[in-house]
Order: sequence, then structure tokens, then C-alpha cells
Amino acid sequence: MSQKVALITGITGQDGSYLAEFLLEQGYHVIGMVRRSSTVNFDRIAHLQEIDALEIVQGDLLDQMSLIDILREYRPAEVYNLAAQSFVPTSWRQPVLTGEFTALGVTRMLDAIRIVDTAIRFYQASSSEMFGKVMEVPQRESTPFYPRSPYGVAKVYGHWITVNYRESYNLFACSGILFNHESPRRGLEFVTHKVTHAVARIKLGLQDEVRLGNLEARRDWGYAADYVKAMWLMLQQNEPEDYVVATGETHSVRELCQVAFSYVGLNYEDYVVVDEKFYRPAEVDLLIGDPAKAHAKLGWEPSVTFEELVHLMVDVDLEGLKNEGYS
Repeated sequence: MSQKVALITGITGQDGSYLAEFLLEQGYHVIGMVRRSSTVNFDRIAHLQEIDALEIVQGDLLDQMSLIDILREYRPAEVYNLAAQSFVPTSWRQPVLTGEFTALGVTRMLDAIRIVDTAIRFYQASSSEMFGKVMEVPQRESTPFYPRSPYGVAKVYGHWITVNYRESYNLFACSGILFNHESPRRGLEFVTHKVTHAVARIKLGLQDEVRLGNLEARRDWGYAADYVKAMWLMLQQNEPEDYVVATGETHSVRELCQVAFSYVGLNYEDYVVVDEKFYRPAEVDLLIGDPAKAHAKLGWEPSVTFEELVHLMVDVDLEGLKNEGYS
């Protein structure tokens, strides 16, 4: 039996790196698509690059012919579209570019699949940011979308164009509506890693405060390595459907600070400074997902608690700084 091939866009990101690890463990040949750039950061997948079953190829969600060429050359059975401009604050500064990648990029990939091979199974990375100003609590697959950022709006487009291609061309195309999922590989611009990295630096005497926005904003935070398994499970089903992937618990940024600082014996109130420049123009106050469908149909469950996740991230940040010579 020939080796199954999977294409991952956004392989150098947090989710892409964990998904690549997972698929390689399942015996896949993994094709990782990256944009041609002088500044591509391969840090998250550096430990995988000696593996023969992983190939990095150049392609661009802004260039449909590059997508068609990759699909024709490598003939993947599965495509995981994780690439996006995914930092919400940047989406206000670059709303058009965000739309090009995060909305129209999905269309280009789906249309490339329609042209090359309609048997390819497609996963679209949808987002809890689509719910925005939430219409019900908790949010489930049937909850109406009310996005509150250009990123959220672009993700809604990507979500519905996936549904549209599924229904119009009978593609096996599905979306995972993933709630916030974090890890030590998360970018430092995201609040979870911003906090845990600051905790490590403060503990080691390298800084004396961390400036944050709305401490009362609440999110459903899980572990990224758990969530990529749900992506794969969606493409192994008999029928394509969309799923909410979440823990079903919500925690505030304030709780995040409490857990992270207390883990190293510090009081967050002594170090956290609220700075209005970190408030969003349109705030999303409460996101909490209902993962009942993913539990029932995929058999998926999160394996790491909120506290375990925060402690893991602090530990890795401390270890990283100590390896750089700080102690």
C-alpha cells in the first residue's frame, strides 16, 4: 500500500508543526507549503527537517497556479489549510491583506482541489473568533456568527466558502471551529505566551512588569497538540461535517495571570499593568465552546487542563531562558 500524502499550508506555525508531528507518527508523507520569503521561520519544525517523510515546498495562497501545481505534483489525499494572517490586532492594521489570505486564500485552495482532484479531503481552520459578539453561551456548530474583527470576518468567509464548495461540488470539505489553543510554540504576541514568557523573565529578574489589555476577557483555552488530532479525525469520517473543538471551560486573562505568576511564587498584581493600547477596537468578551459533537462523533477529548497548559508554558519559557544563560 502506498504511503498516504498530506499537504499542510502554514506548516511553520504552531498548529502546522504539531499537525506535521502527528501525521508523521501516523505514517504519512507530509508536504509542508511555505511562501517564498527571505524571512521564513522554520524554528517550530527544525526538529523534523531531517525526516525523509517531510518535504517543504514553495507555494502561496495568493497565487492559485502555485496551488494547482503542488496538488498535481504531489497528489495529496488530504489538505489541511492552516495558513492565515492569524493575529487579530494585525487584522485591523492590514484588513485587506488579512482578507486575501484568510478569506480568498481558502477559495483559491478549494478551487484548485476542484480543478485537480475532487477526491482530495480538505480541512479548513475555522475559528471561535467567528462568533465574536456571541449570540448564545456556550457556542456550538449552529450558533450564528457575529465577528468583531477583520480576522473574524475573513474566517467567516473562509468557513462559508468551504460549506459552499462541499455542497456545490460534493467535495469532502470540512471546517474545525477551533477555540483558543495554546502551547510553548505560540507566538509571543498572543496573550497566553506573552504572559508565561513575562513570568519567566520576571522570575529571573530580566523585567519587572508586563502590560496587558482587558483582564476580564474570557476565553476557552486548550492545548494545541490535542487540537490537531481533532483536525485529522474530521478527515477520517464517512461524511464531511463541521465541528466545534474546545474544552468547554472558560477562563479570564486575569485567571491566566494568577495561575502563571503563582506557579513561580509571585503575585500577579505586583507585576501586571493594564494598558489601554492593548484593548481591541471591538472587544470579544466571552468565548466558550460546546464540544459535545466532537466528543460524540469523533471520540475526541482534550488531555491537558488549563492549569497544566499554563504550567507547561511557564516551564518551557524558564528552561529556554536558562539555556540562553539566564538564571
